Amino acid sequence: MRAGICDMVAVARIINATLVIPELDQRSFWKDSSNFSDVFDEDHFIKALANDVKIVKKLPKELASGPRALKLFRSWASMDYYQDEIASLWEVYEVIRASKADARLANNNLPLDIQKLRCRACYEALRFTPQIEAMGKLLVDRMRSFGPFIALHLRFEKDMLAFSGCTQDLTPSEADELRIIRENTKTWRNKEINSIEQRSGGYCPLTPRETGIFLSALGYPPNTPIYIAAGKIYGDSRMADLLSRYPILKSKEALASVEELEPFTNHASQMAALDYIVSVESDVFIPTYPGHMAAAVEGHRRFLGHRKTINPDRKALVSLFDKLEQGTLEEGKTLSNRVIQMHRKRQGSPRKRRGPAPGLRGKDKHRSEEPFYENPLPDCLCRKELPMQRAR
Repeated sequence: MRAGICDMVAVARIINATLVIPELDQRSFWKDSSNFSDVFDEDHFIKALANDVKIVKKLPKELASGPRALKLFRSWASMDYYQDEIASLWEVYEVIRASKADARLANNNLPLDIQKLRCRACYEALRFTPQIEAMGKLLVDRMRSFGPFIALHLRFEKDMLAFSGCTQDLTPSEADELRIIRENTKTWRNKEINSIEQRSGGYCPLTPRETGIFLSALGYPPNTPIYIAAGKIYGDSRMADLLSRYPILKSKEALASVEELEPFTNHASQMAALDYIVSVESDVFIPTYPGHMAAAVEGHRRFLGHRKTINPDRKALVSLFDKLEQGTLEEGKTLSNRVIQMHRKRQGSPRKRRGPAPGLRGKDKHRSEEPFYENPLPDCLCRKELPMQRAR
């Protein structure tokens, strides 16, 4: 959502268009009825970008009945695409409606002023509503009362498991339930998925049990406070193993009363916004699966000074977990040393955004690039150069 909105700000600037406040998707899996102003501070968004793009809350009445184009913008499109093909639509239409917003703009090879505008939109203009910000701060303060804490983006949720086809630690009936959800969701392309192949390839979120083993191997002691940034974990008993290792395990629902959360409870995007705030402000952020939320949080933390973000090497970890299961490896110093070593360079330290994988073309090439909002370095982060010294 954040990436799509910020890209449309940049597109409006490129084609010299007025941007109408975006409509949020209300037909997704979560069926959230929230509008833009329910999640984001609309007036601040408009004011913060006033010198870059003209933004209006609604389409002017005089244009409501005018000719309009419904356009699916090209994925990862360049400046030339928007300046030539899209801008030419103004000759016929008064309004252009983008049918999809995410991944519509290239990650790389754009003018620096456009890249900086994307960051300005994402990290300065796109602020949550005062109500969400206040509730998020309250959750952060309550977590800090336990000491420095980890925000764990635990993606062991029904929608994620259904989408990925991962069934590790699930019962046959649960696996069947998820398969039915996947088959009945029109926008999910892969209907038949081999769960074993998915897991061995590192394409499955870590289970709560695996996450506990991982945290212990990294050296986090049992008294480490952990915030669960997630929706409802699939299976009522799944958290038992993680909780036995880390008893200071908290969530929105554990930190706040029913009355405090009531304004946000039936709105998935607003609840996710609360998790986003706590995740950005945490001492350590650990996502168990590299989805959109994880990428957005990591990028925001990088922008704020490369705050520690540990990305589990799931493919390598699966091999270790299987050896534990088979009894050929035990938890202890050997496992810990291996886990720590394989994650030394996966903790959010400064580095340039990764370009495309070699040998790929077309969409596959662009898809392989590291997303702009996952790592906005170097476009949106200033680096202080060391002063030159004269030889003595």
